[in-house]
Amino acid sequence: MVEQRKALDVQASGLMIVLCMIWGIQQVVLKLAAADISPIMQIAIRSGLSALLVLPLIQLKPGTHLYSREYLLPGIWLAFLFSAEFILVAEALRYTTTSHTVVLLYTAPIFVALGLHWKLPAEKLNLIQWVGILIAFSGIVLSFMGREQQSGELLQQALWGDFLALMAGVIWALTTISLRLTRLSDAHPTQTLFYQLVGGCVFLLPVAFLLGQTEIHWTAVAISSMVFHVFIMSFFSLMLWFWLLRKYLANSLGVFSFLTPIFGMIFGVVFLQEQIELNFILGTTLVLVGVMTVSLNGWIKRILQIGKSKSAI
Repeated sequence: MVEQRKALDVQASGLMIVLCMIWGIQQVVLKLAAADISPIMQIAIRSGLSALLVLPLIQLKPGTHLYSREYLLPGIWLAFLFSAEFILVAEALRYTTTSHTVVLLYTAPIFVALGLHWKLPAEKLNLIQWVGILIAFSGIVLSFMGREQQSGELLQQALWGDFLALMAGVIWALTTISLRLTRLSDAHPTQTLFYQLVGGCVFLLPVAFLLGQTEIHWTAVAISSMVFHVFIMSFFSLMLWFWLLRKYLANSLGVFSFLTPIFGMIFGVVFLQEQIELNFILGTTLVLVGVMTVSLNGWIKRILQIGKSKSAI
């Protein structure tokens, strides 16, 4: 018997806010510990250790095993994309602020919508969604502008970091699209997560060595960062997310994800004393409005239909 998923309640809303705070602060924690352990090395180590924690929790469909060919090959591809995304995030944090990184990373739903529009007839974008995409891209352009306090090489580095963060969002979208279009869409989330975590360790460790980013100083900050990323970010938050997906309606939960970049900006200001430009605030607002318009298209259409019905009465 399939378990009926519930509408959002106070418990789920509170847990989603906690999750968005965890997801929003992860880039800040990466940057705080960057002087002692590079972000790429942090992600590589956390992925390997988290994979060991997830392994006993993996649920497989009857008649399949973890290394079934139909799942393994897409799993390797997914792991590669997961690693590429975090390489871009790690490099973006070297050049730009965490605020810019987290906001541009969370443009991913826009690129998911564009990709699925191209690949799946059932996912064709309607007029409301195209308007949302236009708004979001206007926000992206605006967020790249308005760095009056920077010039010359610093400005070039900041813009390069912004570009890397945006490309990380594109890769994240490609990961989501790949998951949707492969056999992994039928697999349990813990199996998919395991492939990503193992791949994150296997692919990112050599990259860290190639880039000369393997030096580690086990300070209190570095240890705290690893504890946070292994136990809270990569294990607790994702297990809680999967539990919520099994209990509650996914669309209702997804609405809260738009809080993540906002928390990321707030934590960047509080913990890293980052300066946020007015253009970036306006651009972020447009990006979030655009992403919400695309993602909540069904809800918006229902509201408009209700409004038309009331007008007719």
